[in-house]
Amino acid sequence: MDTLDFLFFSKRKKGQYIPSHNHNCCELVYYFASGKTEIDSTEYTFYENNFALISPNTNHDEIHFVDADVLYIGFYTENEIILEKNGVFQDSRDWVIRDCLVKMREEFVQKQSGFSKMLHLLVGKLVIHLQRLIGKTKKYMDHTDDRMQYVRNYMEEYFQQKLTNEILANIAGYSYDHFRHLFKEKFSMTPQRYLYLKRMEFAKACLIHDPSKLISDIALEAGFSNDSQFCSMFKRETGMTPKMYREEQNKV
Repeated sequence: MDTLDFLFFSKRKKGQYIPSHNHNCCELVYYFASGKTEIDSTEYTFYENNFALISPNTNHDEIHFVDADVLYIGFYTENEIILEKNGVFQDSRDWVIRDCLVKMREEFVQKQSGFSKMLHLLVGKLVIHLQRLIGKTKKYMDHTDDRMQYVRNYMEEYFQQKLTNEILANIAGYSYDHFRHLFKEKFSMTPQRYLYLKRMEFAKACLIHDPSKLISDIALEAGFSNDSQFCSMFKRETGMTPKMYREEQNKV
């Protein structure tokens, strides 16, 4: 029978280290941001929507690259596929593992009638999903392509924030020089160039579709340090000032 032992939802600070420890049950740790973990002497880099699966009495630790939420549970199962697996895995495209854990957390917090029995049923459902997912996919391997794709996706999502070279390299798990080389090799441009073009694309859309918005506000919203920097770079890129570009595009 599959049963729940513990369930926690916590926040981790950037650089917070969780020392090596183990449990007498299986543990599943679901990640909402990037970091590293060592499970049974093997080191893994994890990313958003990855999860660690840890068998009973197996030592593991954890450190995060950024502030992050973590959802983790301890459970008992007799499923041999689950008991034999240690490592970091990628959730399915429809986030079936994450959604199952979120439902468990909601049930645990609300504590409606019969919640304890419901939690055990949800553990059984989780074990089935894990078996299906692990059975048809290989253990999540920390390949270079996976890392570069993850960083690009991260840049697409958070380009408006201050993303330094060091932050991006840490997310990828490489030194900056090595990360820059690998990123340029895969995407044919440096990470900062990619970030710059993303911000410029956003700014152009704002200039066209929101003619009343101040150029200084657009500059800051797009992620540029100030409007002076934005105007200078915009003119160098397009051959015209943001104001000229807006007027030109609105004539069309």
